[in-house]
Amino acid sequence: MSAASSPMANSTVTVGDAVFDNAKPLTLIAGPCQFESRDHAFDMAGALKELCAGLGLGLVYKSSYDKANRTSLSSTRGAGLDAAMPVFDELRDKLGLPVLTDIHTEEHCALVAPHVDVLQIPAFLCRQTDLLVAAAKTGRVINVKKGQFLAPWDMKNVLGKITGSGNPNVLLTERGACFGYNTLVSDMRALPIMAETGAPVIFDATHSVQQPGGQGATSGGERRFVETLARAAVAVGVAGIFIETHQDPDNSTSSDGPNMIPLKDLPRLLETLMAFDAVAKR
Repeated sequence: MSAASSPMANSTVTVGDAVFDNAKPLTLIAGPCQFESRDHAFDMAGALKELCAGLGLGLVYKSSYDKANRTSLSSTRGAGLDAAMPVFDELRDKLGLPVLTDIHTEEHCALVAPHVDVLQIPAFLCRQTDLLVAAAKTGRVINVKKGQFLAPWDMKNVLGKITGSGNPNVLLTERGACFGYNTLVSDMRALPIMAETGAPVIFDATHSVQQPGGQGATSGGERRFVETLARAAVAVGVAGIFIETHQDPDNSTSSDGPNMIPLKDLPRLLETLMAFDAVAKR
C-alpha cells in the first residue's frame, strides 16, 4: 500500500491520561535518557508526576532500557531488557503513568510492547520498514523521530508505513537536522509541514541541542539553548514537547548528560512553555 493510499493517522492520540493533539493543550514526554535503576526510575517518575499534576499537564514517562546508537563502543547503553521491563510494569501499575521507551530491533517490538504504552523509533531507524511494521503490529502508540537526514515532508512515507500496517496512533517528532559536522539545526517550518500529515507533532527540545559525536567518544550538547528552541516550537504550535531530564545530568551515568535539563529547572521551564502554548492555541 502506498503512503498516499494508506489509512489516515488519528489526529488525537490518547496515552493513559495524556492527550496528544496539535490543537489541544500541550502534553509532556519526559524522563532520563536511560533506565539506570529501579530506585532512580521511581524517584524521577514520582517527581515528574507530582510536578505535572500540579501544573495540570499531561505526562508520558520516558526511559530507554537500551541505547543502540551510542557514539563509541565504550558508551553506556542502559540496564537492558530484563532489568527494565519489570520496573516499567511497576511504574505503570503503582504510579499510573504511561511509559515510553526506544526499540531498535524487530524482535524487541513484541517483547517490549506488553510492558510500555509507547514504542519509540529512534531517528536513525525511521526508514527501516520491517522495524516500523513490527512496531505498528503491536497495537501500541508509535512515536517516530524524524531522521536528521530527512526533510519534514518525507515523514509522510514513514507515517504511511505504520498506518498502512493497521496502526493509526502515531506521533511524529522533530529533533533537528544535520548541519555540517557535529551540529544540528532546528527548522521550525518542519512542525507545520509534519502536522499536514494529520498526526500529532512533538518537538524534542533536548536532542535538538545535541552535538552528535561532539566530544570525540561521546556526544556533546548545548543545554542553554533548550528553552530557546522549546519556546519557538511551542509558539509555532505542537501537540507535545519532549524533554530529557535528570537530578544531576552533569554527573549522570546516562548518555546525553550535556543535553538533559536538571530536574530542579523543569518547573519554571514548563510554566513558561504552557503560557506560550495557551497563546498559540487560543
